[in-house]
Amino acid sequence: MGIIAKQSFQGTIVTYLGVAVGFVTTFFVLTRFLTAEEIGLARVLVDAATLFIGLAQLGTSSSIIRFYPHFKHSVESCRMVPNSLELSSVEKTTLNNSTQPLHNPTQPSDHGFFFWTLIVPLVGFALFTAIYCACHEPLSHWFGEKSPLFVEYYYMVLPMAFFMLYQTVFETNANVRMHIVVPRAVRELITRIGLLLAYLLYAFRVVDIDGFVVALCGVYAVAMCCNMVYLFSLGEVSLRPDWEFLRQNRPLVRQYLLYTGFLLVSAVASVLAPTLSSFFITAEMGLNYTGIFAIATYIAVMVSIPYRSMTAIASPQLATAIKENNQRETAHLMQQVSSTLLLIGGMILCLIWLNIDLIFHILPNGETYAAARQVVLMLGTSQLIIAVCSFSSSALNYSRFYAFSLLFSFILTALSIVLNNLLIPHFGMNGAAVSNLIAYAIYFLLITLTVRYTLHAPTFTRQHLKILLLILVILNLNFLWQAYLPINNIWLSSIIRTIVLIGGGCAVAWFKNLSPEINQQVRSLGERLKVKG
Repeated sequence: MGIIAKQSFQGTIVTYLGVAVGFVTTFFVLTRFLTAEEIGLARVLVDAATLFIGLAQLGTSSSIIRFYPHFKHSVESCRMVPNSLELSSVEKTTLNNSTQPLHNPTQPSDHGFFFWTLIVPLVGFALFTAIYCACHEPLSHWFGEKSPLFVEYYYMVLPMAFFMLYQTVFETNANVRMHIVVPRAVRELITRIGLLLAYLLYAFRVVDIDGFVVALCGVYAVAMCCNMVYLFSLGEVSLRPDWEFLRQNRPLVRQYLLYTGFLLVSAVASVLAPTLSSFFITAEMGLNYTGIFAIATYIAVMVSIPYRSMTAIASPQLATAIKENNQRETAHLMQQVSSTLLLIGGMILCLIWLNIDLIFHILPNGETYAAARQVVLMLGTSQLIIAVCSFSSSALNYSRFYAFSLLFSFILTALSIVLNNLLIPHFGMNGAAVSNLIAYAIYFLLITLTVRYTLHAPTFTRQHLKILLLILVILNLNFLWQAYLPINNIWLSSIIRTIVLIGGGCAVAWFKNLSPEINQQVRSLGERLKVKG
């Protein structure tokens, strides 16, 4: 956990610097200078692009993490046989009996793996561009009545998706090589600063709405180029394919293609679910409500920010542990990552909910967005579940039982469609938030149980129960405080409750050692500061 903790800590710092930029963007630009409809347009364009690349990448991000250990050159082993993959006895014999060396010193250390991580998503992008263009008429009809502005910029999703696609490809390639801080800075800082500039250009009417949408695309183009330049500067990738390695490892190639095909089918379900609420709200209620829902999402997503940094560096190690059939290491990683994320994410959720009234009080036009007060709590809880349990989902995807993910992804999507259809017409945005919470709770319950009984790697321990109990105590004490000890001054009330409840919760977590990893990092930071002092 040393390298995980160190780089995750650095990545989290970078991420929260990005959060600070996002805070300025949301609280002082978006809600002040843009209408809810314009915010909704930006949100649905990004969601549509995200959905597009989730399909078009053909599972490249997961494939990079899972198969990179099999392609990279290892001094200890010249034979890259994927133990965690289901090879037939004939295939294994073919590999083991081959006497030709697999590694050519003149070839890149990853045996040309990087080359294929560029080609596969390009093929996917071309395929889904054709499908997206063919769906223009029916989708325009669905969105046209309540959200004609989105229909007007329908095709701008394509260039935005292309830039986002390869930004992700370059970032994942850097992550598996244990370089997460700079790509994280690009995603969380450069991208957010770029978006802030795009919003400011439109807010002060330097550009019109057309220029604004082009500027949004340009931000992701710059982010893609930054990741590309950084990755090549490391000197660890090459554009040359290693045809000899592929010829001698045909079973591995077949497994790669099979896994890619599985992920393509799975993505239809798994990638669709997170964006369904935005699309349903846009079609059923209009872009105004999409904008309000987007602001609630921006607030709630802070709960899962630590997950992004920690799993970026931990996922390759998890894939390696599963490849080597190391059940003890697999369980150890899952338990440490999930417990740390539960504590950090839970405290962030408590911090947000304790100050939710203050947040909407200081938010420009906050009375408009305060309608999403309960939405923030439900979406924040969903984000906590996602942060804590997604590592289990990754473990399942990296194992030979990955086909279960396909079934569960379709269940998630089906639940999301049914619940959104049932609840949004009656409960509006609250219905969308409830749909999100229920669907993800059931989905990750199925994932966790499957990992427990297939990989023999339990995700949760007594430590998780203690942390969860602490979070519930803080939330309930806050409810009782506001009910029986109200303070009229909203600033004073928030500050006192935050100091007492969050400060007390952190103290309990420290002295009870609820997260040894966090305690260790805090001690290490203190020692470094003493040395520098």
